[in-house]
Amino acid sequence: MTPHHVAIVGYGTAGQAAALLLSRDGHRVEVFEQAAEPGPVGAGFLLQPTGLQVLWSMGLLGEALAHGAPVRRLYGETPFGRAVMDMRYAGLDARLHGLGMQRGALFSLLARAWPGFGAMHRGTRITAVDHDARRIRDAAGHWHGPFDMIVLADGSASRLRGHVADGGLDRPYPWGALWCLVPRGDWPWGDELRQRYVAARRMIGLLPVGTRPGDEIPRLSFFWSLRGDGFDAWQAGGMEAWREEVRAIWPDALGCLGEVQATSLARASYRDAVPRRWRRGRVVLAGDAAHAMSPQLGQGVNMALLDALSLRDALRANNGVEDALGCYERERRRHVRIYQFWSRWLTPLFQSDRDLVAKLRDLAFLPLGRLPGGRGHMLRVLSGTQRGLFGRLGLRDDFVDALAGKDGA
Repeated sequence: MTPHHVAIVGYGTAGQAAALLLSRDGHRVEVFEQAAEPGPVGAGFLLQPTGLQVLWSMGLLGEALAHGAPVRRLYGETPFGRAVMDMRYAGLDARLHGLGMQRGALFSLLARAWPGFGAMHRGTRITAVDHDARRIRDAAGHWHGPFDMIVLADGSASRLRGHVADGGLDRPYPWGALWCLVPRGDWPWGDELRQRYVAARRMIGLLPVGTRPGDEIPRLSFFWSLRGDGFDAWQAGGMEAWREEVRAIWPDALGCLGEVQATSLARASYRDAVPRRWRRGRVVLAGDAAHAMSPQLGQGVNMALLDALSLRDALRANNGVEDALGCYERERRRHVRIYQFWSRWLTPLFQSDRDLVAKLRDLAFLPLGRLPGGRGHMLRVLSGTQRGLFGRLGLRDDFVDALAGKDGA
């Protein structure tokens, strides 16, 4: 395999994983990150078996399990106790589970594993790409390169996506969220993602996310659904009124919030991005820059990890960079497409003003999940192993055994 000079723009999960995997294969990697002090951004997340298998291939599964919290069940209900969603990984394979993690924990694991972290181009915002010269320009007007390959991994709101593909779908979702991390304490559902819904207008979620380096207190990621244009009204209403609303929906969740104040709650927004293509010449998209979607399916971090692994494998299997990038694009788009579809259609069922749709969800979602065909499809989508309508992305038996053994199952 010919070693290449690679530029990676953005040091989120896709950029981190790509930098590590490509460097290990002997490629010369330079990372450009606009933050002066790179670090984790966002709430806790749920790693699926597909994403965990990528960490296993990197030799990082043990460290991830040491910090994360195994999640075996996803359960959602109304405030009156009516079950809406009940999905268990054991229905797919008794050895499988997800892993709730803090973004700080995964960021630290990937950063420590990459020897080039200290030499990263920090505080460097890339604003333009020169395809002919294979160079990139920063906000100060300086050109960097030439490079054999340029990976654009600058997130869901990518400013560089248009340098690869014009048109396509790129729009913000009207709903977002407030989130924070809180101590797990005596929370009784230590291996479950728990959610409560009031129609589709209100959703509270609590996900065990374990610990992170430097903080050994096990925590939960708290999630409160909120319209993007509703933040000012929420803020004006005051914390006491909001706490009473949380109490009315879910008293147990209120007990987790302790002394959380408005300044402790971070805002999150989502985009739906489906570019017409992922590559142009030797420039390619990865992570949310290639396939931003709502977090309803919990697949963002997993897809970013899979992108990085697929990119590495494509470079191993093809002699030319452009052939490799074409192979990478075809492989990943075949996998991602169905998750974009379901994310787009499921999000209004849980975050919207459509009360009738929410009532139909409450009546039909759980029974559909119990049907043999529907149940299997839902579990494969949950675990990240569904590929297209009928295909599957296989998990290696030695990985699944390692996952079960590490957890003592």
